[in-house]
Amino acid sequence: MSQTITIDPVTRLEGHGKITIQLNGQGEVEDAHFHVTQVRGFEKFSEGRPFYEMPALMARICGICPVSHLIASAKACEAIMSVRIPHTAAQLRRMLNLAQMVQSHSLSFFYLSSPDLLLGMESDPKTRHIFGVVGARPELGRAGIGLRRFGQHIIELLGNKRIHPGWVIPGGVTEPLAQAKRDEILAMMPEAYSNIKLALDWYKQIAETFRPEIEVFANFPSLYMGLINEDESVEFTDGALRLIDAQGSIVEDGINATRFSEVIGEAVEPYSYTKFAYYKPLGYPEGSYRVGPLARLNIVKTMGTPLADVELAAFKQLANGPVQSSFYYHHARLVDMLYGIEKIEQILSDPLILDKHVRATAGVNRLEGAGQAEAPRGTLHHHYKVDENGLITWANLVIATGQNNNAMNKGVLQAARHYVKNGKFTEGILNRVEAVVRTFDPCLSCSTHAYGQMPLALTLLSPDGEVVDRLTRS
Repeated sequence: MSQTITIDPVTRLEGHGKITIQLNGQGEVEDAHFHVTQVRGFEKFSEGRPFYEMPALMARICGICPVSHLIASAKACEAIMSVRIPHTAAQLRRMLNLAQMVQSHSLSFFYLSSPDLLLGMESDPKTRHIFGVVGARPELGRAGIGLRRFGQHIIELLGNKRIHPGWVIPGGVTEPLAQAKRDEILAMMPEAYSNIKLALDWYKQIAETFRPEIEVFANFPSLYMGLINEDESVEFTDGALRLIDAQGSIVEDGINATRFSEVIGEAVEPYSYTKFAYYKPLGYPEGSYRVGPLARLNIVKTMGTPLADVELAAFKQLANGPVQSSFYYHHARLVDMLYGIEKIEQILSDPLILDKHVRATAGVNRLEGAGQAEAPRGTLHHHYKVDENGLITWANLVIATGQNNNAMNKGVLQAARHYVKNGKFTEGILNRVEAVVRTFDPCLSCSTHAYGQMPLALTLLSPDGEVVDRLTRS
């Protein structure tokens, strides 16, 4: 008899998802899927709204990475306005985005994944959490909490709110940086450097003990995509996208926001409410690719800051060519964080960082605009169309999790086939299958924006849980 193993919900990630593993009559894994089970409709909600409301509206998609949505949305609006924002505004946005990256990566690495890395994949689930980490290695727990606080406090200082700040607007930002706030951020730097150094040193000491997981955690050739500067350094807010293959050769370069939809397509599958992005010339699923920290480090030649460049060189030694195993997202995330701290310090030394000119103004000069940025989890793309009054008539969002979706599903299948034998499994084995998904740090609330006629199932329950009605769309 065939059997289905269901992991519901998948734990320690943002949003709601489950994993199903299909076994044949011999107990061997035939197939496995990662299902995103929630559905939201921000693209439809935004229709009819004035375009200048979009950044604040889009930030509500997520409480963990609202800044990335703010920035990608504002850039799409600025394409509609046909304006170039002031230098200081661009620098302040870059700092805000990097602060969000640091706090989000801290959440992913320390809160969601370090319990597996420190306590073990087979450890007791009752203690396999951040409090267990604090109990076992207090200094590591403090470092994670401190790095998250560092990023969140910078967001609060700049945007006046830690979550959903309204500071980023089409044309720039609402107010300049005050000298007292700059000095407060600079005073936080020594602790941040100490914390990230502790985390990197610890991770590199224990990484090789996870060699069995490294071999099967979404470890396969793929394409990789991310933002890059002209000097081939990493970029989070500006630059253009580069796509490379599994050997490191450039497949497509200079992909700006206007060209994105020409190059990248989206497919849907009946088992998930998250779309599957792919490189159009190769088709789906052959053109699937990965984004995020692992992709960023595979693509760039330099981070552009001295300490992060040392760590990038060490990371590049992990493989002859692009690093393939998604287990190394953990390592790449820490290098990202070190770069973010260094780059924030560099930005604060900009002689124009306290300049008062931080906003450009204009109306509707084009009826369509697109913007892109690097969210912590990877490339984020916003694309809007408006009428002559500036009201949104159509919107589409391509989220990092959707771009990683095929790789996550292949990774779940790879790990399940390796660990589940003869129909037998333990809680620790299922935790490893979940941990494959956690390496990508998916943001499921961000990724579920229905486009076209995606399958939909609605169930109406009475107060006592009885099914009253069920409506499906295939």
